[in-house]
Amino acid sequence: MAAAGRIILAIGCLLLATPAFGSASGEDLYKEVLASTGAYEDSELTAYLEGLVRDIVSVSEMAGEEFTFTLVDSGDINAFATAGNYVYINRGILNYIRNEAQLVSVLAHEVGHITQRHVSVMPAVAGGASFLSWLAGALSGSMEVYQAGQAYANSLLKGHGRDNELQADESAARYMAKLGYDPNEMLEMLTVMKDLEIMQKERAAKGGAPRRAYHGIFSSHPRNDMRLRSAVSKSKNIETSATRDSGAERYRQVTEGLVWGENFKEKEQKAERWSDRKLRVRFDYPDGWTHQVDTQLKAVVGQPDDGAARLSMQTHPRTPQDPEEYLYNHLKIPQLKDGKEVKPARLKGYTGILPGQDGQADQRVAVVFYKLNAFLFIGEVAEPSTFDAFDE
Repeated sequence: MAAAGRIILAIGCLLLATPAFGSASGEDLYKEVLASTGAYEDSELTAYLEGLVRDIVSVSEMAGEEFTFTLVDSGDINAFATAGNYVYINRGILNYIRNEAQLVSVLAHEVGHITQRHVSVMPAVAGGASFLSWLAGALSGSMEVYQAGQAYANSLLKGHGRDNELQADESAARYMAKLGYDPNEMLEMLTVMKDLEIMQKERAAKGGAPRRAYHGIFSSHPRNDMRLRSAVSKSKNIETSATRDSGAERYRQVTEGLVWGENFKEKEQKAERWSDRKLRVRFDYPDGWTHQVDTQLKAVVGQPDDGAARLSMQTHPRTPQDPEEYLYNHLKIPQLKDGKEVKPARLKGYTGILPGQDGQADQRVAVVFYKLNAFLFIGEVAEPSTFDAFDE
């Protein structure tokens, strides 16, 4: 079922109908961010950040070009840029920045990725992988999903992305100097991020706490990274009449009342969205569908107003078996047609078509593993002749 098929793959990450990241445009990704996580609602803070981005662009190689900035309502500590001159910063990182100059270093670093054409030549490599993992983590609320994707992205960065990061740092230091900021504030900011990463690694080793790292840091500490320090020192030769202080007081005032961690402010709840905070999962039924909990089936059941289709989801305890074995041996599902593995957000799953008997319609069946649970999805149609249309 098209509707059911889309939702079948959504557990844990809310799979979206997006093009592949290698071909997705910056506008596509921008729409996904707004639809999935959304922008943080603070007009004064957003205007302040937009103004800083405009200042940075005005002294860059792309002065005069249009950039789109978004303050993402995510507690994760990160910032990123995509093709099409889109710059994003997560709300979470602002809590660890000490002043305006350090903030400018983060924003200038992302602008640097754009001006140096890193986002246009590597749309589906490290940046794309990092974005995909971040988006999956943001949607599901699962740091396990985030870490799996981030580990892959980091492995790519270590392979051939360090030079790009250093180029972005060098560009950022140059832009800072032209604006009158002290480029050494970038080293201070990266030092804070590195110290935070070290602390979280130690905490994770002791008690399994989540590790969330800013993408712009490497294995070496900023204090001892000679290539980084050299990139920053080059900016000292730039002549400029502009002078700006660190902006600590300005930054303190504009970030007063900023939300820490998860934003529990009530947001618009889609009628089609089912979520379970305890399980830390959610997914969206198609537009126009409604859903309810069937206590007899112990399942969430959704369908359109005309009852033409139906999608149910049941939660079962997971076993050591792989998803295909689990379907057949544990749940005793009959043999499926066109069975195949699925890996939404690197989660393990299996799906196929259960042929109808005695004139009944076929059913779409899928199972996806997430943490200690197995989520079984069954998609059905009222009229057998409509199955292919729903399942395409």
